[in-house]
Amino acid sequence: MVWSDALLTKEERSKLLGAKNVGATLWVTGLSGSGKSTIAAALEKKLLERGVNAYRLDGDNIRFGLNAGLGFSAADREENLRRIGEVSALFADAGVVAITSFISPYRASRDKARQIHEKRGLPFVEVFAYVPLEVAEARDPKGLYKKARAGQLKNFTGIDDPYEEPLRPEVTLPTHQLSVEQSCDKLIEQLYERGVLKRK
Repeated sequence: MVWSDALLTKEERSKLLGAKNVGATLWVTGLSGSGKSTIAAALEKKLLERGVNAYRLDGDNIRFGLNAGLGFSAADREENLRRIGEVSALFADAGVVAITSFISPYRASRDKARQIHEKRGLPFVEVFAYVPLEVAEARDPKGLYKKARAGQLKNFTGIDDPYEEPLRPEVTLPTHQLSVEQSCDKLIEQLYERGVLKRK
């Protein structure tokens, strides 16, 4: 198979659309309960309000459609993330700021997502939504930690399955110390620094 190139560069596409940004992916990773989805949803809203073309790909929502046939085995989890890496790259190539929020516990799968973007010359920003395990467990918005501790949920990340923290994320958000607003501000500033958003 051969990749079919567009007749426009990413910059030309952005200019024709009158966009205030070029495409990119913000890959938000962290434990369950770290605030990934909350921050991603808030950031999407803030960017759209600024006239920035943005779209959020959420770990829960994506399994209703694109990845509905995948389970939670190690192989299925990896395939889930591979597909998200490819889809987010397509969004970024189309001039959209794609915001993903997935636990994505293994460095290797996050690195693969980065490589997909780098091969196509697309900005990729790894964002680590960091909280100590005890804080995430205390939040437990879906009651998953409680089930995992009771042995009702096997291979749960952070309890009986590892979470490999990013070694060199572009942005670390200690969400037990920063408000959602402050976290969004840090991410928006990163997008300006990377040239994804255009300063007036």
